Amino acid sequence: MIKTTQIKVGGMTCASCSRAVELALRRVEGVSVAGVNLATDMAVVQYDDSLANVKALHKAVVDVGFKVIDDEQDASRQWEAARNKMFFAWAFTLPSMLWMFASMTTGVHYPNELMMRIGMLLLVLPVLVVSGRQTFASAYRSVLHGSANMDVLIVLGTGSAFLTGVIQFWLPIGNFTGISAMIMAFHLTGRYIEKKARGKASEEIRKLLELGAKTALIERDGSVNEVPLSDVMEGDIMIVKPGMKIPTDGKIIEGITSIDESMVTGESIPVTREAGDPVIGATINGNGFIRVQATRVGKDTFLSQIIRMVDEAQSSKVPIQLLADRLTGFFVPVVILLAILTFGTHIVFPAFYSRLFAWAATYLPWVDPSMNTVTQAIYAMVAVFVIACPCALGLATPTALMVGSGLGAKNGILIRNAEAIQTLKDVSVIVFDKTGTVTQGKPLVNAMRTLEMDERQFLAISRALESASEHPLAGAITQYAESHTNLKAPEISSFRNIPGKGISAVIGHETFYAGSESFMLDNGIHLHDIRRDIDLLQNQANTIIFISDMQNLLGYFSVSDQIKPDSRSAISALKARGFRTLLLTGDNERSGKAIADAAGIDQVVAEVKPGDKVNVIKNLQSKHGKVAMVGDGINDAPALKQADVGIAVGSGADIAIESADITLVRNDMMSVEAAINLSLKTFAKIKQNLFWAFFYNLLAIPLAISGLLHPVIAEIAMAGSSITVVGNANLLRKSKIRSTQRN
Repeated sequence: MIKTTQIKVGGMTCASCSRAVELALRRVEGVSVAGVNLATDMAVVQYDDSLANVKALHKAVVDVGFKVIDDEQDASRQWEAARNKMFFAWAFTLPSMLWMFASMTTGVHYPNELMMRIGMLLLVLPVLVVSGRQTFASAYRSVLHGSANMDVLIVLGTGSAFLTGVIQFWLPIGNFTGISAMIMAFHLTGRYIEKKARGKASEEIRKLLELGAKTALIERDGSVNEVPLSDVMEGDIMIVKPGMKIPTDGKIIEGITSIDESMVTGESIPVTREAGDPVIGATINGNGFIRVQATRVGKDTFLSQIIRMVDEAQSSKVPIQLLADRLTGFFVPVVILLAILTFGTHIVFPAFYSRLFAWAATYLPWVDPSMNTVTQAIYAMVAVFVIACPCALGLATPTALMVGSGLGAKNGILIRNAEAIQTLKDVSVIVFDKTGTVTQGKPLVNAMRTLEMDERQFLAISRALESASEHPLAGAITQYAESHTNLKAPEISSFRNIPGKGISAVIGHETFYAGSESFMLDNGIHLHDIRRDIDLLQNQANTIIFISDMQNLLGYFSVSDQIKPDSRSAISALKARGFRTLLLTGDNERSGKAIADAAGIDQVVAEVKPGDKVNVIKNLQSKHGKVAMVGDGINDAPALKQADVGIAVGSGADIAIESADITLVRNDMMSVEAAINLSLKTFAKIKQNLFWAFFYNLLAIPLAISGLLHPVIAEIAMAGSSITVVGNANLLRKSKIRSTQRN
């Protein structure tokens, strides 16, 4: 059996770390999918439980030098620890900086140069040993397990700079001991700011986690008791008073009220719910007193599914990220080689670099032409070590995905597969299922005609046939028949359902049929006498359900399903963006065209059986390229899977979130445009972040190699690039993705 688990990973500092964890998990026998999100420190793994288990997955993480930590570990404690290390580092770094700068700027030579060197080493040592201990330990574990992460570069940079102060006791080289403390202090400062920014990026998903009720009023054995939410079981009767949160998903069994479902749908207007209606856990009861029977608890609730879905999206990867992953796989070893070559070229070509330093000193105050050759070489090498860290590259995509998926959840748009974010921008055709997507999905009988039978008897037979079917049209006829006759429906036997056509059943000793015109013709029932009536009704967007016995047509029902109020405006907005639109329906051509015309849809493919929808999508893909499919997420599941991007439209707890790449909680058409806006804006942020991450390295590394970049400035730039990438992703939180924001 395929299972999915989440693992909180401790000790990851860069994209090289997350890649090492990902590769280790994939090597475990039985693992089919493993995705690691650096921004959330979370790994999501799919595995065959007959071949692997959680213990084996945890061992794989530990074996490559990382920790498995409790999911409930308080993020604020991590920020506090990062802050304390930062403050401790600066407490020793600032005095060393003042001492170093005073000597450089005033030209004061201390009477005891030896004591100054020892004093600087003693000031810097606590910064590296105490504040930088975790960085050094991470670098050691990384090398020990055959990989090289960002911390390796920081350790090489700070270590090289620190050792100059030791080597100076024997060789006449420059002393960069104070610079090593500055590099570490700025590194820890950048790490702290980055953690805070990453925490802000995940704010929306944390808000979702906090939405749930903590307790519930449960009615048991004639008394009402308040119990922890974890004690609520499926089938329990919950008492929900006005203003209380509904503890878990359920069905109202008594009472009528208004419920604020904005946490699910983003819609601020409360909705009326009464006995028989489903309700969603964590939504807020209005002014009514209701009794609710729990139907889903724990991980099965709608809120839990949303959170799981967002987690999966954040740990999945867009195709453009694969390039960054390939680069980070060998990035650190290449940088180490580059740093060694930098040192070598400065030693081999001292005259060239001396002239370069002499020229640059006119413009760059930190360039010192008086440094000897070895000092210049070390100076440049240290700058290369600290400037070329792949942090920004590793954070560029996951932070944008994290913010985008959180923004989507806030607006009732759930991204299940991150690849859809990139694919959606290349879609040329959007296919819409008719019933429940473009239309309201609540068909009603607007006319009935009988030909060979008394009306009451006709209604009784129709009710018996259609009550055995789950089709929405059958439900409309059943409801109509129940309200127009009190005649008991006869018993049926030998019930058969022919998908896309109709149904048949035996009543008494006679077979009856209910279904479409083609179904009637298949069974030898002709409709010549009522052709004009049929044409008129179908041209007005009505669907006709015919009832017959084995010889004659007995009558028919005219059923209509009105388009959603926002369908036309949504289709218009999509067409304005250049999308071609197509309506897919099992109805006849004329009814389908009437709905398409009312909504403004370009093309209709009618009389399509559920099993044939996949072939329609395949044909469109061969003709037009990438195709998006919008459907109800249940009957359209195969077509949604076949489409390049499947978008499921649903509402409340009945939503089928497993059937598509993107699921829309609001049952409206404008959510389709909002989903496209979200995808386009999120992908735009990903591209911006990757551009800045690459641009920063392309610009900074040559400067570091030349020796024109001060190691401390290099570290500030490196930390700043990561902060910039995360900050840019956070700007997405302020984006409006709906034409009319209704939050």
